[in-house]
Amino acid sequence: MANATFWDKAAQKYAASKIADMGGYEETLDRTRRFLGPEDHLLEIGCGTGSTALKLAPSVGQLTATDISGEMLAIANEKLRATDLANLHFVQSEATKPIEGGPFDAICAFSLLHLLDDLDAGLAHFHSLLKPDGMLITKTACLRDMSVAMAPLIKVMQWLGKAPDVIIFTAPQLEAAFEKAGFELVETGYHGKTKSTRFIAARRK
Repeated sequence: MANATFWDKAAQKYAASKIADMGGYEETLDRTRRFLGPEDHLLEIGCGTGSTALKLAPSVGQLTATDISGEMLAIANEKLRATDLANLHFVQSEATKPIEGGPFDAICAFSLLHLLDDLDAGLAHFHSLLKPDGMLITKTACLRDMSVAMAPLIKVMQWLGKAPDVIIFTAPQLEAAFEKAGFELVETGYHGKTKSTRFIAARRK
């Protein structure tokens, strides 16, 4: 996974960027809320500047949102101060490090799994953070399902310092990794215009 310095440098530009497919984003939020309850303690891993956490917090009892980047979290906390939400707090942490407050009822990890150093190890770690029958809800870029030019383009962008390290896999390979890690797939699909970013809701067995 790219280190904190990469994401710290990207934070202001990331915060200023607009969501390319708002309809798809809202559909993802809608589907996610169906797996959450008002008493749940939700963990969001890789929360960035906190926009999704702020939208999901009213649907749960408590939300802990983590990110590797202190600059991203500074923006997230600025947004939080402008609300009256008392059940959300942000914590700086790497995605695969232990988190206080667990085990959790549910975990969200959006636009994250392809950024892990090791997909199998990451999913096993998330499994360990959940209560029995807890839900892992993700939406992940399956780069192998995109244009054949994507992989060479990513290499060039990485050489220029414009892209982090990524794992390249297909949607079936991603789903197989979930099952290998001890999850039962509950819902899978695509939201909005993009047909290479896979939504997966899976239950810890």
